[in-house]
Amino acid sequence: MNEKGLTEDGTIAREGALDRVPEAFAPVVADARARITTAFADGHRQRLHSAYVYGSIPRGTAVPGRSDLDLLLALHGEPTDADRADADRMAAELDGAHPAIDTAGILLVRARTVLSERERHDLGFFVACLCTPLLGPDLAAALPRYRPTPLLARETNGDLALVLPRWRARAADGRTDADRTRLCRGVARRLVRTGFTLVMPRWGGWTSDLERSAEVFGHYYPEHAHRMRTTAAAALAPSPDPALLRLFLDDLGPWLAAEYTAVHGEKAPRPGPGRPTGEPDTVRRAIERV
Repeated sequence: MNEKGLTEDGTIAREGALDRVPEAFAPVVADARARITTAFADGHRQRLHSAYVYGSIPRGTAVPGRSDLDLLLALHGEPTDADRADADRMAAELDGAHPAIDTAGILLVRARTVLSERERHDLGFFVACLCTPLLGPDLAAALPRYRPTPLLARETNGDLALVLPRWRARAADGRTDADRTRLCRGVARRLVRTGFTLVMPRWGGWTSDLERSAEVFGHYYPEHAHRMRTTAAAALAPSPDPALLRLFLDDLGPWLAAEYTAVHGEKAPRPGPGRPTGEPDTVRRAIERV
C-alpha cells in the first residue's frame, strides 16, 4: 500500500488487518469473535454468513478508553427484530466486559445486499475496503477492486443533502450536552469524509484519517480549509457548543451538499424495510461512528 492508500495496480487497498489490532484490544476482538459464533453461528440457527471488524481497532490507531469496537455481521437472511435484539445484547455485554473500548456497535446487513448492484459502490465498497474479516467467507472475494472514481464518490457520500434535515431535527430535539456532543461527533465525521470524497478523484487515493482528509480537501478548496480543519478537530474532540452545530448545519453542510451535487451528482435514497425514503443508509450510520 502506498502513501495514498493504493495497491500497486492503483486500486484502493483494504485499510485494516487483524495483525494491526493494538495489544490492548486483542482480548476485545477475541471475545467478540467468540460471542458472535455463539449467538449467530452455532447450532441449528446458523444465521451468520460472515463477520467483520472495522474502524480504528483494525487500522491499529485505537486508543484505550476512547475508541469504539465496530462490528459488521453479514447474515444469510434479512436482519430480523430478534437478530437486532441479539446484536444489541451482545454489544452491551462487550461494553460491560471491556473497559478498553468506549462503546461497541454492531451493524447487521444481509450478505446478498452487500453483493447487489445497487450497493456495489457503497456497502460493497465499505465491506471490501474498510472492513477486516473476522469470521466466515470474505464477501470481498465476490466484489470488484475499487478505484477513487467519481462514481465511488457519488455512491458513498452523495446523499448529504438528504441527511441535513434529519440532523437539524436532532439538533432541535437535543436537550442535554451529551446529546449535542454525540451529534457533533457524528455530523463532523460525516462532513470531513464528504469533503474528502468530494476531492478524492482529483487527489487519486483513499484515507480514513480525519486530519489528513481535511488537509487533502483544503488543498483543493483553500477558501474552506479553515472550516474543514475546525470540523476535523470537532470530529476527534466533539463539543456540545451550539455554535459548532450551527457551523455544520447552516454553513459548511449546505455548501458542501450543493458543491457535491454539482461535482458528482446526488445519490439516490436507499429505502428498505422499516426505513423511509431519505433516511441515511446503513453504511452512513456506521461511518458516523468511526
